[in-house]
Amino acid sequence: MIMSSLSEWFQFNQELLWFITIAVDLTFAIALYRFFGRQGLYASIIISLLLANLQGPKLTEIFGLQTSMGVILYSSIYFATDLLSERYGKAEATRAVMIGFTVSVIIIVMISISLFYRPATGPNITTLAQNMHAATATLFNFTPRFVLGSLLAYLVSQRFDVWMFHLIKKKTHGKHLWLRNNVSTICSQALDTIIYGVVVWWGVVDFITAMQLALAKYFFKVLIAIIDTPFIYIAREWDVTNKDWITDKEG
Repeated sequence: MIMSSLSEWFQFNQELLWFITIAVDLTFAIALYRFFGRQGLYASIIISLLLANLQGPKLTEIFGLQTSMGVILYSSIYFATDLLSERYGKAEATRAVMIGFTVSVIIIVMISISLFYRPATGPNITTLAQNMHAATATLFNFTPRFVLGSLLAYLVSQRFDVWMFHLIKKKTHGKHLWLRNNVSTICSQALDTIIYGVVVWWGVVDFITAMQLALAKYFFKVLIAIIDTPFIYIAREWDVTNKDWITDKEG
């Protein structure tokens, strides 16, 4: 009864649901960092990638603009890499980006392999098995265009994010965390959006339409970058050295 009422209420308050989702996502990310140190941030990146692949195809409308759950659930990845950059240095953040890239490849390969299996035909389960197979194929029947676009956008934009974060940190002598967190994320998200729009959408639709689709999602990415700023300030002040199970050799 409570869940039904809550679901019905959120149907008419989608913008509030969006803000709550971002807050919960970032809260989980800093909780992982609080309890597990840098390994928690690695976990946050992997979880976000898994969720983006699982729920990314789900489309919705927020503020009258079309977006996807992939955009919403992608937010803590940039937060995690920026926090790794701030606390542990460029090499550690780059390592996390490459772990995330490898995880993305593994997810796509293993899900694609799973689609080659025929649905079961046993008594009383044939219809269920066929329906589940069709639903899985609808969500995860990745096209080469999607695979190339998503992997390329992630790798290039994340590496750029780490580079720009440290460039701004150097130029500002370690001051103004809010500036490097927001500028690096907003610029790298723009790069991510352009690459994805060109590789995935251009050719399916004309270039102008592809950029219009990408621009709508970029609006949400900018908002998320701004929203995560207080979270990174909170997390930066925590002493989690006793939670780090890997010795930092960089000093």
